[in-house]
Amino acid sequence: MTPDETKPPSYASSGRAASFARRSWALFRLAALWEAFLVAVGSLRANKMRTALTLVGIVVGVAAVIAVVTIIQGLDNKVASTFSSQGSTVFTISKRPQIIKSREEFIKFNKRKDVTHEDADAIARLCTACWRVGVAANARETVKHGDQKFENVNIRGVTPTTMFDIDGRSIDTGRVWTDAEGMSGREICVVGPDVLTNLFNGASADRVIGQDVRIAGRPFQIIGVLEPLGSIFGASRDSVAYIPYSTYQKIYGARDSIVAFIQVPAAEQLEPAEDQVRTIMRNRRGGVFNPADDEGFSLETQDVFLDLYGKATSNIYLVTIGVAAISLVVGGIVVMNIMLVSVTERTKEIGIRKAIGARRKDILTQFLIEAVTVTAIGGAIGVLTGFGLAYLIAALIGFPLLMSVASAVLGVGVSSVVGIISGLWPAWRAARLDPIEALRSE
Repeated sequence: MTPDETKPPSYASSGRAASFARRSWALFRLAALWEAFLVAVGSLRANKMRTALTLVGIVVGVAAVIAVVTIIQGLDNKVASTFSSQGSTVFTISKRPQIIKSREEFIKFNKRKDVTHEDADAIARLCTACWRVGVAANARETVKHGDQKFENVNIRGVTPTTMFDIDGRSIDTGRVWTDAEGMSGREICVVGPDVLTNLFNGASADRVIGQDVRIAGRPFQIIGVLEPLGSIFGASRDSVAYIPYSTYQKIYGARDSIVAFIQVPAAEQLEPAEDQVRTIMRNRRGGVFNPADDEGFSLETQDVFLDLYGKATSNIYLVTIGVAAISLVVGGIVVMNIMLVSVTERTKEIGIRKAIGARRKDILTQFLIEAVTVTAIGGAIGVLTGFGLAYLIAALIGFPLLMSVASAVLGVGVSSVVGIISGLWPAWRAARLDPIEALRSE
């Protein structure tokens, strides 16, 4: 034997061998897992009815969550874009808040003084942080043209130089009335596209300019048509007719309280503007300070609607999660019972596998993979079903659809976790079987 042959192997050779052994072991484990997966799929295919019954609870739970999450994400996007024209740069001053929760609140707010055009003029004159100040009042009317009529149209009396900008409305065809026309109380209007659809059989905007419609029994000449905005929560924002505020007062009276809209150049200037407007309004009411009634007027931003929407959708989320949890628990119980039946039916198979060298770990892994496979398949079907339901609902009610990969992964992931939890007890029972007793079973 040469001296070189008596030397121990180098550390480098030993490291390469250890690395090769680790890679070989990892490949062996992957091959074993793949084989266990194929056996699980074969077992599920051999018992199609049992597999289908097992899937029902998982599919219902996952589909419910996916459908609701997808629809609400689309709604979130729609609501955000709807209020983005005003958003965090606009707030209002009004006699009553825009959302009244009870009859008692209505009675309390109705006792307040009206917000008047003079209040809005004072804000425009004295508020240095305010950019635009406009006045608007609303009524609901049936608008007519010839033999055609269009019910429940929003008649919006506004000061034109500011309110069209504050409302985020653009003119598609025609023009907005001038200050002189507005102050003289002329009976002219700018209408939304829905008016054309319902009263002029969908005629083009340029063909209706100059024609008359009757509002509150008076003839109004159309001088402009708005660009379409679409619907929100099933209510069209294009079913509207803008008229001069002075004309609105002639028709509906000047004693009704108005809503003053105040816009600032940027969101960070909103709070200083609100403080200035509060001070102006308090002074106009004799400096009375009554925190319990917000000084006798309501100052609100668009956040009031977003908060209401957020509360509504959070409740929907909670209900959906409850339904999904019940469905997944029922599905998990079904999976556990069916896996226990499977263990009983395959007792002899388990005994044979143990007799030829399968360890408890191998049996445990096999049955866990079967449970996870069936629930993961259920989760995948539930995700597809949920997206399909969301697409159908969105198409029927005209809401946008916003599909999320994260929600799909979450659906399959949660169903797989249910499979692990529900399959653990049957897998443990299978792994604990005595091989001799298992081989004796019929």
